[in-house]
Amino acid sequence: MHCKLIGIVDYGLGNISAFENILNSFNKKFRIIKKTADFKKISKIILPGVGSFDKANELLEKNNFIDTLNEKVIINKTPILGVCVGMQIMAETSEEGQSKGFSWINANVKLLKTNNKLPVPHMGWNEIVLNEEIDIFKNIDDLKFYFLHSYYFSNSINLKNTALTNYGVKFISAFNHENIYGIQFHPEKSHKSGIQLLENFCNL
Repeated sequence: MHCKLIGIVDYGLGNISAFENILNSFNKKFRIIKKTADFKKISKIILPGVGSFDKANELLEKNNFIDTLNEKVIINKTPILGVCVGMQIMAETSEEGQSKGFSWINANVKLLKTNNKLPVPHMGWNEIVLNEEIDIFKNIDDLKFYFLHSYYFSNSINLKNTALTNYGVKFISAFNHENIYGIQFHPEKSHKSGIQLLENFCNL
């Protein structure tokens, strides 16, 4: 049985070294993906993201990653975990910019407008509530995670396995659709719960 190789996509956004350190801590074999050839033999993909929707798309396109990601995720059904902006670009469009997302999920990204004047961006620890069991959350007792975002993944009639978070409005903070996983929070900043989530994803 070949050893599963995790790919961490390094396209210029996201705290890559934090993910490296966590995967090293539980002895997972991984590769930092800096060019399309690096996707070879990858059995799972982590797509981090910090920053804007358009910038993420621009950098993914510049690195020629979009076609390869579509092939791996949609055709080959490789499991992928999108983090923050890495989750948002799985949608169709965003109010944050002009470019189109991957359109893997029938959803749009909207500006977070809280109805009780909470500050935006939503920054700090908050709780998630699972609507359905999502396997990357197993063995996690404390469902509080670290958030930093001004836009959110808007609801979609196709998404059944979701988690919600309340920040003046309720928004999708995690989802699973087939081999595609998205989380709005930062597991690499979420201490024990975030580490367990990443380990769960690697062990799928």
